[in-house]
Amino acid sequence: MFPILKKEISTFFSSLTGYIVIAVYLIINSLFMWIFPGEWNIFDNGYAGLDTLFLLSPWIFLFLVPAVTMRMFAEEKRLGTIELLFSRPLTERGIIWGKYLASVILVLLALLPGIIYYISVYLLGNVPGNLDRGGTLGACIGLFFLASVYAAAGIFASSLTDNQVISFILAVLICFILYMGFDSVAYLPGLKNIDEFVIGLGVNEHYRSLSRGVIDIRDVSYFVALVAIFTESTRMVLISRKWRKRG
Repeated sequence: MFPILKKEISTFFSSLTGYIVIAVYLIINSLFMWIFPGEWNIFDNGYAGLDTLFLLSPWIFLFLVPAVTMRMFAEEKRLGTIELLFSRPLTERGIIWGKYLASVILVLLALLPGIIYYISVYLLGNVPGNLDRGGTLGACIGLFFLASVYAAAGIFASSLTDNQVISFILAVLICFILYMGFDSVAYLPGLKNIDEFVIGLGVNEHYRSLSRGVIDIRDVSYFVALVAIFTESTRMVLISRKWRKRG
């Protein structure tokens, strides 16, 4: 696992991929928080808070994370190097988790400069320091878990094809369904009696729960379970490919 992790991290930062992901994330958030006029602008809103950051980030990551993961297996298949991976003394799980953790680390590195936003808002309040620290910490943790699920879904999508563009589109579609799909389905006619249950199946409900500053083990377990489902599904795809090759 660790050789794969090291290789992927090195690949990210030996090209422009890692730097572009971090820069795009910071620039988009900065534009909406400080430059573009409107209710999301902190100066126009008149409220020193990080709500804009935590509202925008899931949508930004909806495209940025699949952009990171789209090449993970799709490129290996296109170049034929995936056979070399299988020939090394590594298990399928080791390969998958090495690539997955590399994606998560890149997302974490994109989140770390967000400390600048926190310090800025912390100092901008009428009473400096009058910021909901618990809610902010919970939202950061929720955002990290959300991006972790996006990364697992992106790795799975990349294992299904050898085309990076198709991998990207599939990953965006899966992540969108996870984030907003269940919320939309819950309000369909005939689902009124089970709407809360359906909403609870989606990522957004658990992300909002963590954003309130309460770290509930049920929310954490939900995210961990989703990551496990997608990584194991990726493993099954890789195993089926190996069997097809042998056949």
